[in-house]
Amino acid sequence: MFQQGLSGLNAAAKTLDVIGNNIANSATVGFKQSQAQFADLYANSLNGVSGNNAGIGVSVSRLAQQFTQGNIETTNNPLDISINGGGFFRLTTPTGAVQYSRNGQFLLDKNGFITNAQGNFLSGYQSNKDGVILQGAPDPIKIDSSDLVPVATTKANFELNLDSRSLVPAKVPFDALDPLTYNKQTVLDVFDSLGNPHVLSTYYVKTAANTWDVYVGSDGRERSAALVAASVNNDGNVDAARTAYQAALQTGDAAAIAQANLDFAQAAGDAMLNAMNDLPNTVGVTATQAQIDTLTAAYNGATNVGAIVGTNPDEIMRKLGDAVSAPGRKVSTLIFDEQGALNTTAMTNLDPTNTLPFSITLPIFPDTGSVEPLTIQTNFVGTTQYGISTSEKASTQDGYSSGHLERFAAGSDGVILGQYSNGKSRPLGQIVLANFTSVDGLTPLGNNAWVESSASGPAQIGAPNTGTMGSLRSSSVESSNVDLTAELVNMITAQRVYQANAQTIKTQDQVLQTLVNLR
Repeated sequence: MFQQGLSGLNAAAKTLDVIGNNIANSATVGFKQSQAQFADLYANSLNGVSGNNAGIGVSVSRLAQQFTQGNIETTNNPLDISINGGGFFRLTTPTGAVQYSRNGQFLLDKNGFITNAQGNFLSGYQSNKDGVILQGAPDPIKIDSSDLVPVATTKANFELNLDSRSLVPAKVPFDALDPLTYNKQTVLDVFDSLGNPHVLSTYYVKTAANTWDVYVGSDGRERSAALVAASVNNDGNVDAARTAYQAALQTGDAAAIAQANLDFAQAAGDAMLNAMNDLPNTVGVTATQAQIDTLTAAYNGATNVGAIVGTNPDEIMRKLGDAVSAPGRKVSTLIFDEQGALNTTAMTNLDPTNTLPFSITLPIFPDTGSVEPLTIQTNFVGTTQYGISTSEKASTQDGYSSGHLERFAAGSDGVILGQYSNGKSRPLGQIVLANFTSVDGLTPLGNNAWVESSASGPAQIGAPNTGTMGSLRSSSVESSNVDLTAELVNMITAQRVYQANAQTIKTQDQVLQTLVNLR
């Protein structure tokens, strides 16, 4: 008699339990609400026909979790990751067990692994030192925090427009220190094998219609500075002249100081001439006869020496370096066709031939301990000659200095991109997602985790944004999919159902009491 009402009370109580759990987890990241589903109960007769039986109540047939998408909310933690669409994060426990979750609140442990609050490891693919993702069996993702290894420049491309209206410079020959001898200068930072930066300067000199000579002058000053330093460090006359200059400073005699200054300049100039004439024994240093003649003329008399004498030996050294700075090396000739594009065929027919790309070798001064010289394959892809102002469009090179990891974040495809202090970036790994034929068959474990079961089918592993897998978003989380307003309304309904079933029991009790009183 009381079966129907009692089953109704149990069903209503179970509904309130589910609603209460939903409400309690309305702020739990990645939580999926549940719904109590019911079935009516009938008792069959012995011959298998129910006849006109009124039924014996209700039973809870299933507590179904609703795997609908929760709202995406932004956070300030780059390791907070949300899934927009299908799929679950694949997690492994410290014992190796595999779990799945929609809660993307992660952190970095002391060993560099990405874990959740329970200490389970986020799974994915690792990358090698070159940033190539190594796909295969997913493993716990470990962030490699080692410095980015420097890469020497091996290739460079200069892309610019050279004004076809430019005039041939009236002043010759080319001299990197004289802007009147060239039409355009560009600079590009290049790097040696240890990541030390060097400036590669290229100069463009129009020589005829549609024809430009290209010079490299970046290493001229460096070679000159190295030559000056070698002269000062290895010549006893220069050292004696410096000592005499310092002694003159102590006397305060202006005439003596001036003469000592002049003597030092003469000694340094003589030492430099000796070094330049001994170029075959100076590794990486080249000089033209014009350079030697220029320096010789500058130091053939006291008047010429006095013209570049400084106020102290350091300034004299700088001026000496300027006096013998390499005028530059011609490295190529660019020929353009009548449409302003590079005419590589005409360049190949030159004597000597000019084939793109061509090689530039740069001696490194001072010695940094890196591979020397720096050899760069240089090209001019995209360079034009139009009737507009000369301008540099995009000059690129493939080298970079070392850098330490500053930050990292996951992209929509799950690739974790590390950003380094040298401005470079490199993939550190890729997060994988797992999906199932029947997500309703997953077994909940608590802590927003599920495990696969025979009802769910095996996990299907894949990269985000592929197949049935959703996309990822860094610095955000997926909030609970509980609709708090709907749950409060459902709670009122469940309360009414509970009261109604209680009333049927009360009525049945009154009926029985009436029967008892018939005696």
